Amino acid sequence: MLNSHFADSTDTASQRGKPFWVDLFNPTSEEIARVAAESGIEVPSRESLQEIETSSRLRADGQVLFVSMPLAIQDEAAGFVPVPLGFILSPQVLVTVRYSEVHAFAEVEARVNKGLEVGSTTVFAALIDSMVDFAADRLEKLSSDLAAVSATAFCPKGSSVQANKRVAHALRESLNSVGTAGDQLSRIRESLLGLQRIIGFVLKMAGDWLLPERKTSLVTAQQDLASLVDFEAHLSGKTQFLLDAILGFINTEQNDIFKVLTIVSVVGIPPTLIASMYGMNFHNMPELGWRWGYPYVLALIALSILLPILWFKRRGWW
Repeated sequence: MLNSHFADSTDTASQRGKPFWVDLFNPTSEEIARVAAESGIEVPSRESLQEIETSSRLRADGQVLFVSMPLAIQDEAAGFVPVPLGFILSPQVLVTVRYSEVHAFAEVEARVNKGLEVGSTTVFAALIDSMVDFAADRLEKLSSDLAAVSATAFCPKGSSVQANKRVAHALRESLNSVGTAGDQLSRIRESLLGLQRIIGFVLKMAGDWLLPERKTSLVTAQQDLASLVDFEAHLSGKTQFLLDAILGFINTEQNDIFKVLTIVSVVGIPPTLIASMYGMNFHNMPELGWRWGYPYVLALIALSILLPILWFKRRGWW
């Protein structure tokens, strides 16, 4: 889909009759060719935007800057690869190439339609600011989610069987939540680093023709990104801590189960030995003629069960 935005009057950022912002959303080859013919700018393909080399993501051709970054979104149809986002910035026009809905674009487009944002660099700075704000909101949401997981994992454990079952189920759910949060943090970090590189490159290469207010806006966004990257690193550390803690709790529960099974198996060995010995029924066994032989064996079996239990209890294993 091709969406062009025109200015109502001629100013330093646009010319009458020419768009100052061209948004390509899942573009077709015909739309790419049309933009290239009208603007004289070669629009990179999706494969080019997905390249991870810095030279592929950040390059300049005179006053035309080609920058791209991965979004914190994965394309399941393409093997869960990150969805790319490309910007082609010049003093006259901004061309954006995207393959997914981006929250910032709808917000900035609404402001452009109201006439609040005009000019290629103005729209570019507005998109960057909105994307930074959205990333901050996502990090705040993940911080709240991890706080809830932490409260669940470290809540007081119940003493009843049903309470222990609920705790075990909650730990399994928490493990899934922590894994999901870690995956989202990884993708958000990749997107934040991409934004950082883009802003630094634009400030360096477009310093001669960027308006002072645009420079100030981009520098502020760069500072915000630095704080977000630090906050993401903090959340990643907390995610790893919660992952280790939850796995430790699960391992402790499993060890308790194995301990109970081990004690039960050890306690069951002596009575099994006694019962098997007196169950052989040899003709010359003297106990076969005892009047109180059966109660004697039953008492011996009971005693062989109680003595190991008392010993385990004294050692604190039970």
